[in-house]
Amino acid sequence: MKITTCSTRQRPLATALGGLRLPAVVIGGAIAATAMGAAQAQEVRRGSSAALLEEVVVTARKRAEESQDVPLAISAFGADQIEALKVRDLTNLSVGLPNVALDDVGTTRGTANFSIRGLGINSSIPSIDPTVGVFINGVYLGVNNGIIFDVFDLESIEVLRGPQGILFGRNVTGGAILMNTKKPGDELDATVRAAIDGGGDGGMNRYLMGAIGGPVTENLGLRLTAYLNDDEGYHENQFDGSDVQAVEQQMVRGTLVWTPTDRSELVVRYENTDIDGDGPVAQSHINGSGFPGTPFNADRDSFDANYDLIGNQKIESDFLTAELNIDVGLGDGTITAIYGWRDSESSALSDIDAQPLALFHAPSDLKTEQNSFELRYNGQFGRANVTTGAYWFDNDMDYHERRNLLGFLTNALTGGALPDSVPFQIQDGGGFYSVETVGIFAAMDYELTDKLVLTAGARWSSEEKSARIASLNVNTNVLDLGTTLATGVPAYANPITGTDTRCNFVEGPACPIDFADDETWNTFAPKIGLAYFLDDRSQVYTHWSRGFRSGGYNLRNTNPAFSPGPFDEEQVDSFEVGYKSTHDWGRLNAAVFYNDIQDMQREVNRSDPDSGVAQIIDNTADATIMGLEIDGTFTLTDNLLLQATLGYIDASYDKVIFDLNNDGEVNGADKDLELPRAPELTYSVGLNYDMTIGNWGYATARLSYAYRDEMAYTDSNFGYILEQDIVNAGLDFYSNGGHWVFSLYGRNLLDTVKHGGDTQLPDMLGPVPLGGTFSPLSKGQQYGVEVTYNFF
Repeated sequence: MKITTCSTRQRPLATALGGLRLPAVVIGGAIAATAMGAAQAQEVRRGSSAALLEEVVVTARKRAEESQDVPLAISAFGADQIEALKVRDLTNLSVGLPNVALDDVGTTRGTANFSIRGLGINSSIPSIDPTVGVFINGVYLGVNNGIIFDVFDLESIEVLRGPQGILFGRNVTGGAILMNTKKPGDELDATVRAAIDGGGDGGMNRYLMGAIGGPVTENLGLRLTAYLNDDEGYHENQFDGSDVQAVEQQMVRGTLVWTPTDRSELVVRYENTDIDGDGPVAQSHINGSGFPGTPFNADRDSFDANYDLIGNQKIESDFLTAELNIDVGLGDGTITAIYGWRDSESSALSDIDAQPLALFHAPSDLKTEQNSFELRYNGQFGRANVTTGAYWFDNDMDYHERRNLLGFLTNALTGGALPDSVPFQIQDGGGFYSVETVGIFAAMDYELTDKLVLTAGARWSSEEKSARIASLNVNTNVLDLGTTLATGVPAYANPITGTDTRCNFVEGPACPIDFADDETWNTFAPKIGLAYFLDDRSQVYTHWSRGFRSGGYNLRNTNPAFSPGPFDEEQVDSFEVGYKSTHDWGRLNAAVFYNDIQDMQREVNRSDPDSGVAQIIDNTADATIMGLEIDGTFTLTDNLLLQATLGYIDASYDKVIFDLNNDGEVNGADKDLELPRAPELTYSVGLNYDMTIGNWGYATARLSYAYRDEMAYTDSNFGYILEQDIVNAGLDFYSNGGHWVFSLYGRNLLDTVKHGGDTQLPDMLGPVPLGGTFSPLSKGQQYGVEVTYNFF
């Protein structure tokens, strides 16, 4: 499909922007850019606007296709577009895509709480499966923890909206995110990039990254990528004036491509990531019950934080993928085999009470190891394009969480003889968790006529999970004040056993198991659809598909009234009608959808006077989510490009079977609640303008505004996330020789406050007043400079 990148067609700016609610800065930027365009000679389009007009090759149907040819709702970004938009991690796209929210929960850094089309999660529990699956180089990441950190040297990012279960399996009921790293090209290339930014009350954030790759022999190519980030911390902790949110990240990735014959290719990638940083920036503000944080209570719409424990998080992961592609004569097709192995160890320490007192501190440790293998075939048989294959996935995790409670009480009861770092009560929990999944799938696109294509497919899968769990509320140890004061060494005993049962699944001794179980789920997920091509550059499509989110167990069991599981699978039936088109003036896509959710699986987050927070995972309701999405790219002039998106969601419960608001009964009050992570309105508008700078080179100016509605965080709706108004801007200078790029950029220029979550804390923790929330802060306004040098 050809995309015209140079056009003399122009439209009045007021017409192009009519009807959109935009701040004055966006409209002013558009007028200024238009005036600049009138004063300059028009040239062949280049720079960011040229990159943003490029059509991205995607793998949404397990084969390489241009994104506009695929009858799915996709937001796709190629390598040049990722660089043009300065995307460093997935949260840079968290506001701005229609009906998409890519948030880091913040409890443990890098934990994805993604939501697409109102299907999302609000949890840091490692046994919680996502609604939006993340795949890197075709390999599914089996846990949400530790997957949102800076990325570099990407070939593409694909955000697929709607269930993708036929080809991608379970846990993609909301959608899927596909990330592909760069491979060595046919010629030697090398890039070095350095950046520095800041803007908060803390220190500076520095980046250094580079990549080199190309052919070594006629049949062998290599690429080496390295990334270093040293962030001194964006926020200031009012407790002691220290800079917090600091992190050091190192990443090294090697890629080998071997083509032993003209019909075969082996791609092997190995990546090591090492991250060492502070714990979450904990803010406490008035909670949904009306209780302020005690003694510190922040304004919700501020970056104020005052907590005594900075905490930490360490993550080290090794990630190996091997992909073999062999072209075969059968159907002029390709056999693909992908193996993935990922091993990760992490530890964290977080101040959950978000107070300048030691009341609720939480260390945790997690070890995970996953293996997966997919074997598939794609080929063409007359009018039928066929994809079929088999899949195997295995994931094992050891998880330990400790709750150090009421250290302030220890200090008070001993008259200061013991510091508040000695908790009065300790709860230990977690467990061993294993998952094994096997599946087979098949999909076919059959040309009924030259313009009408039938899509049909199905996936059968079987998943077995086993869990051995120690419940936090059961394994409680209380400080023995007499023995401790007499010996000077903190002594603890379990009130039930009379012995010290403190434990750690990851480092030992193992915690006493109070729950053990295993369960198997078998599912069949079909899909059927039609696509009609109006001409060679536009199509309408419709499809129905069914997807499943895995059942499982709760590794963070805190409430004795509820079992850790098993909770059952969540089923989503999705109906979608869409339109996609490419024109001389750009692109325009639209979709409407209707999702019927059965046995909605939720983590119900409640305050608890004994454990601080209780998290119950269960099937809570049936629900309906319907909505609309529009996204377009428009060439206003040869040098001026407009991008705009709109998303609307109408989400409601049909039937509720769980006491969501914790008032003691299931009734209409529960049914009237808002679904979490389902903002009603999202939209964005962006302008990109290219200009010539004499004989030196050219430049690109960009300005964008994105909006996301306020949304519920907890199922009770007591916790919520503020609406987001995000303005980003940048100016890039490119040398004519193609070697130098100098960039100025700004993110979140309106300094909008964003919280990863809004966990509700009890008004009393034991005998001590607490109240408020645990609401980890994201960064606010940032300004930066970046320099890139391309050697070849």
